[in-house]
Order: sequence, then C-alpha cells, then structure tokens
Amino acid sequence: MESVIAVFAPGQGAQSPGMFVPWLELPGVEEQIGGFSEATGLDLLRLGTTAGADEIKDTAVTQPLLVALGVIAAAHLGLEEAGERVVAGHSVGELTAAAVAGALSASDAVAFAGRRGAEMAAACALTPTGMSAVLGGDADVVVAAIESAGLTAANRNGAGQIVAAGAMDALEKFAAEPPAGARVRPLSVAGAFHTHYMAPAEQALAEYTSTMPIADPRPILLSNADGAAVDTGADLLARLVRQVTLPVRWDLCLRSCSDLGVTAAIELAPAGVLAGIAKRELPGVELLAVKTPDDLERGRTLVASRPQHGQGEHTPEFRVVVTPAKGVFTRAESVTEGHEVARGTRLGTVRTNRDEHAIIANEAGVLAEWLRHDGDIVPAGLPVARLSNGSEY
Repeated sequence: MESVIAVFAPGQGAQSPGMFVPWLELPGVEEQIGGFSEATGLDLLRLGTTAGADEIKDTAVTQPLLVALGVIAAAHLGLEEAGERVVAGHSVGELTAAAVAGALSASDAVAFAGRRGAEMAAACALTPTGMSAVLGGDADVVVAAIESAGLTAANRNGAGQIVAAGAMDALEKFAAEPPAGARVRPLSVAGAFHTHYMAPAEQALAEYTSTMPIADPRPILLSNADGAAVDTGADLLARLVRQVTLPVRWDLCLRSCSDLGVTAAIELAPAGVLAGIAKRELPGVELLAVKTPDDLERGRTLVASRPQHGQGEHTPEFRVVVTPAKGVFTRAESVTEGHEVARGTRLGTVRTNRDEHAIIANEAGVLAEWLRHDGDIVPAGLPVARLSNGSEY
C-alpha cells in the first residue's frame, strides 16, 4: 500500500459562532442546511450564522451543527476519488464519519446527532456532573489516579491529553490533588459524557435507531471504542448507540492509522483540534485542517494525489475482546502484551457480586494492548483487550 489518506471528523469543542457563514457561498449549501433543519426540528441556519457562543455550546445544538458542517465539507472534497481511505470521527464526529463512509445518509446522520444531543442534554440534567482535561503526566498513572478518584477516563486523545469525567465533587477533589506532573483544567460542558451517567441517553438512542436504515461502511471506518475497523452497518449502529457511555479512545484510532500506513490526513470543518493532535501523534503525515471553503482546493489536490487502488483490501486486522458481564476486571497473569494468544485463551475474569465470568479470546492473535487495568469496574460489552493478527510484530 503506497499511500493512505485519513479523514477525521471533530467533536464538541470545535464549534464557533458563525461557522456556517463562509460555506453559504457554495451552491446548494443553504438549501441543504434547510433540509437538515427540517430533519432535526432546529433552525440550524440561524444557529450556525447569527447565534452566540453561549447558545451553540448547548450539546443539543452543538452536535447537529458539527455533523451538518462536517458532511457539507466532505461533499465538496471529492473523497470518492481517493484511493485507500480511512475515516474516523471523535465522539459525535463518528456520525459524520458514518455519513462519509456511506453507512448513513447525510440527513440521517444530522438527525441522529440532533436526537443524540437532546438525549445527552436530558441525561446531564439528572445529576450534577462534569469533565476536566488532565494535561501532562504519565498516561497510565493519570488513568489510575482518575479511576481511584471514582471518575472515568472519558477521552484518551493522545500523549498528555486525557479527560476525566464524573461527579462534580469528585472532580473538584481530583483537581485539588492532581497526579504527579499533571495539571487539571475544568471543561465548560453540560455533564459527564462517555460515562455511565449517559445510560438514559443510550437507552433512548437504542429505541430511536431500531428502524434506522444503515449500510456497511465502504472505506475503512475506525471505532472510538477501540480503534478497530467496523465491517458491518449493524455493528456500526450498535457502536454508535453504545458510544455515549463508553470512553473515546482517539489514541487507538490514531494508532490504527499509523498501523495502516496513513500518509495524509484531512480534518473536516470545523477543523483544527484533531489536526493538532495528529501533528504530535502521527509525525511525518501530511495534514490539512479544512476550516473554510478556501481550504477545499488544497484538500481536493491532496485527495487526487492518492489515486484509487480499490477499497477494503487493507482493513486493519484488529479484534477486541469484551466483557461478558458487569463487574470487577482482573487480567490473567499468564498473558502479556506482545505475546501470541490462542483461540480460547482465558484473558481474564469479571467478578460480579455473585459469580466470576471468564473472558475468553474468540480468535487467535497477538495481545496488542490491554485496554483496562486490574480492579477496574467494567460494564458488560466493554473492550478490555485488543488483539492483532501479529503481522506488525
């Protein structure tokens, strides 16, 4: 594989007042936004042009705005002309990525984002929760400290960028006693996204998507849960629903991009955050942040420089092992990272109040990475380990 292009879609925090304004100069965009407004029941045109920062930071508004602008930008990049493509989105950006991958229609992706934002806002209103960025420090030490404080490492974006989430009193105590070498900065968000506090939103979204049409993603689409490629529409839809309560492992998405040999990456509008992370995590990769329509020509040139070689031949051979039940996780002492794992190997256990359940590798491979620590309380279906086919070891 000579060249691979990645397309990234940003999540919350990337929005800014008036971000739709320059895009309205493109033919058909205003009409498209009108259609998205009908799909969501929100006046997205006003919200994306004249609304202030306070109004658009409401998660019920932010999410559909981000996805709407992302799919608009993607439609003008000529991505169908690219050869090997990898698509990934951060948090709600996964809905943009699903549309870019052809799994969801643009309208369905924006409508999903509207419903997702509304349900998450409702879940946030139930309990005072929040999120704080933890900057610096050793990643393993930081994650352990977050969990010891009764919080969740809700986002792991890369070296030195981890987000803690949970109850406000626990966050305040954690900020007063930060991990060694780290500093804690509270984030202006409505609540603890990507934690168990969003369980009501997950349940509502499962019902909402029960009849939603979805196709298998065409280019490689990486999941926030574990950085693995998603092969089927059914699996993707289930992951999109569960994603609201599971941590965002953007670090694993970037690691998969590296494993795939990504040579260039385009971040869709409103861009900047993910390109900045990629600059540190993917050295040597050509990067483009599409912030306005002025960046489209360079984007189309970048896409055209990666000619088609056919899709689907280089899907990363990663598989994840998930927990069979909710409980306390313990790794198997006999299995270590970098070693071969036979099918049927016992990788660990989950202990509930009544029983102990074995966690079994359903396929053979190499244990690429543990995703959870001993003693972690894990929900059912949470990835705890990542297996590879061993070709990169």
